[in-house]
Amino acid sequence: MSPRIQVSLADRLRSLPPYLFAEIDRLKKEALAAGVDLIDVSIGDPDIPTPEHIVASMKGAVEKPEHHRYPSSAGMLSYRAAVAEWYRRRFSVTLDPATEVVALIGSKEGVANMPMAFVNPGDAVLYTSPGYPVYPIGTLFAGGEGFPLPLTKANGFLPDLDSVPAEILRRTRLFFFNYPNNPTSASAPKEFFEQVVRFAEQHNLIACHDAAYSEIFFNGKRPPSFLETEGAKEVGVELHSLSKTYNMTGWRLGFACGHPEIVGGLAKIKSNIDSGAFQAVQEAGITALQTDDHVLSGIRQTYQARRDALAEGLRQVGIEFDLPDATFYIWARVPSGHTSASFVELLLKKAGIMATPGNGFGAAGEGYIRFALTAPVDRMKEAAERMKTLL
Repeated sequence: MSPRIQVSLADRLRSLPPYLFAEIDRLKKEALAAGVDLIDVSIGDPDIPTPEHIVASMKGAVEKPEHHRYPSSAGMLSYRAAVAEWYRRRFSVTLDPATEVVALIGSKEGVANMPMAFVNPGDAVLYTSPGYPVYPIGTLFAGGEGFPLPLTKANGFLPDLDSVPAEILRRTRLFFFNYPNNPTSASAPKEFFEQVVRFAEQHNLIACHDAAYSEIFFNGKRPPSFLETEGAKEVGVELHSLSKTYNMTGWRLGFACGHPEIVGGLAKIKSNIDSGAFQAVQEAGITALQTDDHVLSGIRQTYQARRDALAEGLRQVGIEFDLPDATFYIWARVPSGHTSASFVELLLKKAGIMATPGNGFGAAGEGYIRFALTAPVDRMKEAAERMKTLL
């Protein structure tokens, strides 16, 4: 059958680079089809099941007829109240559930919609790089200009806010930053958050903190919330997700909270383009947010054991890295003579290990590779042995 129309993608799609994780998924499928015993430590998708009590809550919620109808795009007030209570308990931050919290269909949706709510064509958006690819992609879709702030080891993987050109600052409406950081695993001190508040006030821009990994930490080193910082709620919002904390990536549930006008703007975008998260998922989310910390402690201990196993192997191979205090990633230097892409290709083709090239997170990630701690300890040790044989 011959085509009857000529299909042409919109400019915003034609200008996109290949989406990093879609490309990784393609390579993974090719390797598995070829019969490779693949150790996949590429995508940050927890292999640990969602805790049983959350699954049980979901089973009961699905049977409630009131959850079978259209939800509110802003989220159930009971879910938003649970978010506020979690913030009070975890960070000693007070939030009004009605005006300072909005439910998200995963934090990715919130990241993508923030520029749609606040960025006009020609406006600039700052974002930390290497970083989550959706920061610049959401900016592009809104007609804005993304301006990456490089994260370097020399600066503790914190951005140099004083390096932004004045011409860019005049046009900046939004600043995305993310700690504990994906992909570098760096944590930010409270002093940095204080600097961000002053920076946002001085340049009249929205500070948007992506805190998806705040609950994956080791040795009791609990990361702070940006909203704990004095003045933070007057200049910005914090995005969070239940995906990593509770192993609920497929459930697609998160939230944004903070400045009521910013939360309201995000909610207005959502009311026009989505119909909200399934209410049964939100009810299960309430259960998740009320989870006792001993459950989360067990999850963290699992990741820490994996971290330590892979770290020991990397040391033996001679690969340089900083041992992370948070997230479930190890951000490592590639060996001399390799680029990020060439080393990932070598590991895949010669060792059956699927990792993520650092340059896929932005130009500042070149020379690095990201390992996700999303495989059991024995597979982490096996990956290290394979690298030892290869290198």
